[in-house]
Amino acid sequence: MPYIEQNRRDEINQGDIPRNEGELNYAIYKLLLQFVNYQGPCYSTFNGILGAILGAVLEFYRRVVAPYEEQKREYNGDVYL
Repeated sequence: MPYIEQNRRDEINQGDIPRNEGELNYAIYKLLLQFVNYQGPCYSTFNGILGAILGAVLEFYRRVVAPYEEQKREYNGDVYL
């Protein structure tokens, strides 16, 4: 966990957008803790969180990263032989 400055934690907690990877990590972590506090700490909650995170990662890759990489492959040429 990146330990970002307290003033940035406060700003992010009030809805400010994270400005770097450490702040994004913090924002995601805080959201997960809020969900655990709402649902209650148990295996089902933790398992559901991990499934949701994995789904979000896969969707982000499919919709954002893969098209970007495809553009770069077309522009720079394929490295697969």
